[in-house]
Parts: sequence; structure tokens; C-alpha cells
Amino acid sequence: MKFLELITIRQSDRKYLDRPVEKEKIERCLEAARLAPSASNSQPWSFIVVDEPVLKDKVARKTFGPVKTFNKFVPQAPVIIVIVMEKPKIITEVGGRIKKKEYPLMDIGITAEHFCLQATEEGLGTCMLGWFDELAVKELLHVPESKTVPLLITLGYTPDDYKTRKKIRKSFSKLVKWNSY
Repeated sequence: MKFLELITIRQSDRKYLDRPVEKEKIERCLEAARLAPSASNSQPWSFIVVDEPVLKDKVARKTFGPVKTFNKFVPQAPVIIVIVMEKPKIITEVGGRIKKKEYPLMDIGITAEHFCLQATEEGLGTCMLGWFDELAVKELLHVPESKTVPLLITLGYTPDDYKTRKKIRKSFSKLVKWNSY
């Protein structure tokens, strides 16, 4: 599959089959994420694979919003990947303070998208989640209090009738400027 084709079919999937995901496929997705670039090669991430059904359902319930319909699809996913933000290299930390940039968060975004693109190539669906009760998730998974969990990713097979949606994006001409704003 060509890269632009892969990007075209990668989407946030909100419907999953009750079918386990093979460990080899999960590991390939994690390897793609592990190989992502990061500021000063800090690699400020670690991953928790939550696939034990009872624990996964407990984590899933911590993604619901104030209205229960928010993130109601999450319990369907057979796997939830929890990204833990680790301490970056000191040079990245200092550089971030000087430049007022959150390099580790940028790095988390890159590694998460690497994971999702590999999942798409594997025939799996994903959805990145930023809305969840972080303290409760950390407690359920025994993540140290000093760590941050910025992102969860659902992972699983989607039904055959679950269509790839047409991407609605701003036009190229509205987004791209050459040599000046």
C-alpha cells in the first residue's frame, strides 16, 4: 500500500468486533511506535497494553464523559493502548523551557500516529482518546503518580460494513502558503 493510500484509509474508528487482536499484530504496531522520532531522541514514552477483558472494561469506563454517550464505543475495543509520558532527556527539557514548547507531547503525537498507521496496515481500527479520567486510569494500571498519561488508543477489528469515511479537510490552497504567511 502506498503511504498516501494508508493515510486516506486511517481514521478514528468507533465500532469494533468482538474479536481478539493477535499479539503479533499488536507487537508490530508497538514496534512502529517505538521507532518514531523524538526531540533529542528522548523517546519520552512507554506503552501499557490493556487486553485483559475485566481490566480493559474498567479502563474503558474511565473514558466516558459527563453524558454516558460520550466514548460509548470504547468498551467494544478488545485492546486499549495506554501511552505513558516518560521523562525526556535534560537537553529536551531545557530546550522546551527556552523555546516554550512541549516537545514530549509532540513526540507522543508522532509515536501515536506511527502506531495507528501500522494498525491500519494490519487491517485494524484505532481511535486516539484524549478524554478520560487520567487519575483513575493511572490507579487502575499502577502508573506512578509522577507520570502523565496523555493519550489512550483503542485497537481492534472493525465490521466489514463499517465504511472508511470521506475525509473532510480544508482545501490545500487555504492551508499552504509559500514563502510568507
